[in-house]
Amino acid sequence: MGIIAWIFIGLLAGAIAKALMPGKDPGGIVITMLIGIVGGLLGGWLGKVILGVDAIDGFFDLSTWIAAVIGSVILLALYRLVTGNRHRHA
Repeated sequence: MGIIAWIFIGLLAGAIAKALMPGKDPGGIVITMLIGIVGGLLGGWLGKVILGVDAIDGFFDLSTWIAAVIGSVILLALYRLVTGNRHRHA
């Protein structure tokens, strides 16, 4: 898949992750997109390492989207843990 496809998947996966984990986040749309892009890569890697499947087959494969959303949720949770306390005390 090309970089444009990853940006599009990242944007949507990050938005879905934010919808699944409601609450105030210290980042905006750019952070959401970056979390989604990296989350998609993380989800694909985890699928390959843990389950032994190629989770990132193509743009229209359900496994690609599931991997991207799961990876985005994981990264969003980590992002909230790291940055959440810093912004609450300010």
